[in-house]
Amino acid sequence: MFLKRTAVLCALVFASLMVNSPAYAFKQCGKASWYAGPTNTTASGERLRHGANTAAHKSLPFGSKVRVTNKRNGRSIVVRINDRGPFIRGRVIDLTRGGASRLGFINSGVTPVCITRIK
Repeated sequence: MFLKRTAVLCALVFASLMVNSPAYAFKQCGKASWYAGPTNTTASGERLRHGANTAAHKSLPFGSKVRVTNKRNGRSIVVRINDRGPFIRGRVIDLTRGGASRLGFINSGVTPVCITRIK
């Protein structure tokens, strides 16, 4: 019985180390765009707030926080995922207008970014 509990405990500790290891951190680079949204609600059911630091991603769970870094100017912000998208090839994240403004790409509409999940 003791050995079984020890084996389970070791497996849990090992799994925790694997998940929290920097080698298993989520990082993705590609293009970011910004959106105003055709509706007033997001896929998570929240109201779309154009000035908020929120974003749409295809697969990250709702509530995930990611650091988005604009590769053109080095600016970065932390946003919370609360919507799905973008649905255009090559784009990895859609930001609200406020997020795009803070990253400095409102006029261009699209910019190269890298995103890293932090929570």
